[in-house]
Amino acid sequence: MHSICSQATAVPRSNFAFDSHAPALPTSKPINLRFCGLRKEAFGFSGLTHSCSSRVRFTSRGHSKRISASAENNGTPPKSFDYDLIIIGAGVGGHGAALHAVEKGLKTAIIEGDVVGGTCVNRGCVPSKALLAVSGKMRELQSEHHMKALGLQVSAAGYDRQGVADHANNLASKIRSNLTNSMKALGVDILTGFGTVVGPQKVKYGKVGFPDNIVTAKDIIIATGSVPFVPKGIEVDGKTVITSDHALKLESVPDWIAIVGSGYIGLEFSDVYTALGSEVTFIEALDQLMPGFDPEIGKLAQRVLINPRKIDYHTGVFATKITPAKDGKPVTIELIDAKTKEPKDTLEVDAALIATGRAPFTNGLGLENINVETQRGFVPVDERMRVIDANGNLVPHLYCIGDANGKMMLAHAASAQGISVVEQVTGRDHVLNHLSIPAACFTHPEISMVGLTEPQAREKAEKEGFEVSVAKTSFKANTKALAENEGEGIAKLIYRPDNGEILGVHIFGLHAADLIHEASNAIALGTRIQDIKFAVHAHPTLSEVLDELFKSAKVKATALSHVPVSEPVAV
Repeated sequence: MHSICSQATAVPRSNFAFDSHAPALPTSKPINLRFCGLRKEAFGFSGLTHSCSSRVRFTSRGHSKRISASAENNGTPPKSFDYDLIIIGAGVGGHGAALHAVEKGLKTAIIEGDVVGGTCVNRGCVPSKALLAVSGKMRELQSEHHMKALGLQVSAAGYDRQGVADHANNLASKIRSNLTNSMKALGVDILTGFGTVVGPQKVKYGKVGFPDNIVTAKDIIIATGSVPFVPKGIEVDGKTVITSDHALKLESVPDWIAIVGSGYIGLEFSDVYTALGSEVTFIEALDQLMPGFDPEIGKLAQRVLINPRKIDYHTGVFATKITPAKDGKPVTIELIDAKTKEPKDTLEVDAALIATGRAPFTNGLGLENINVETQRGFVPVDERMRVIDANGNLVPHLYCIGDANGKMMLAHAASAQGISVVEQVTGRDHVLNHLSIPAACFTHPEISMVGLTEPQAREKAEKEGFEVSVAKTSFKANTKALAENEGEGIAKLIYRPDNGEILGVHIFGLHAADLIHEASNAIALGTRIQDIKFAVHAHPTLSEVLDELFKSAKVKATALSHVPVSEPVAV
């Protein structure tokens, strides 16, 4: 799960960024270059395959980029290797890369200093979905109007806090065990310890107090993930001032909790806490809640997810100092105006959750041994996830995926990047189109999106000289949604009417997180609206929301004769 960083700027909102320059190819003949989703290679040039002897790579700006000489001279690369591929970090990204590597016939090892599964499985996506499943059930049972509309009578709903916490912990344990067993069954060596790059194609790992082990590999992937970002001035005690890591343990349900940041993490926890009886106060640095969402979707979501609930908010303010509760005194939060920096207010609450995004976990990786300097903690990479050194040169045989590179801080994006890297090291060049990767916020109802927001699409259109159109459909017109008495929601399509290219899709409504994939796959495969209109959807299903959305789009007649869409750019 990723977070829009609202309180701080340590984590960039690169989810929706795009590079205006596509890679140039060394050829005099025009090439139809297509970037797509997970498995299809962008192009197949033998001259661009990743080999030991290759000395030149091509950058996204069309200039040749030499392999870092300093990296090659910093130690002697081994003549033979213990592994074909070593992955540092066994989160979702590392796991996805490892499984694909085995499928491609690579002898693979994965190094993990904590527990298999990383943030997503142990302190993120997985346990949070367990808590949100509970909050969803509680909301349904607590809604007398909803129950009566279905002809149901339910007595007062309650919950056992420890039972809810156990559900989240048990789910994480189960998924962690599944990931571990899947790698072991396929022959992936799991090496326990903290991994450090000590030189070209060489890694050391080990536990504190024990001798280090040295292993070598033809290629290395860094997949060390991220940790919660806590701005300066905030004192976290793990009890009354907490991060998402602590909140997922659900050791308490405070009467009143302030949530600093109203991105994905903050929104999801507000859903959990209010369902369990807490009052919530949002503290947001920007002028509006839910930054990063399409503005129209954000307004509707605020009307449904925030305004009717026990939630108030302060926007345009920074929390400059947060002091934990102590000696009978509450948590105190000092707020200043985000623009003028003048003192604004002081809040006293029972607890505070810091949901200001995540910071890359890259300290101690030994990047200085290969002349690599992080940028605000992120490992610099090109569009193929190849690590770039301090001189702007590519470090041979070294890649970085997932939260550690900051391109798109989502677990499934990390996995997709890992698969892309494995394709490259096995001889099939591949560039992942990040604009085809969906994101979701698992509130009730859910929010999902893929591609560009409307303002981003219009900005791109103005620069490149094309027209943008918008189509919308409502869940209130969907039979299945009405049968569930869940008609609140919309789907929004942003597209080019001249050629039918899908620029972005945003959904707010029942099971939005599941519905978005038809749109994301269409973007990944380059499917145009005029073609997807002919897709058949089962009736009555929620998928018909997307069916109606695509059918309502007005594509110009000149586009119906299979005019090629513009190529997506790599991120």
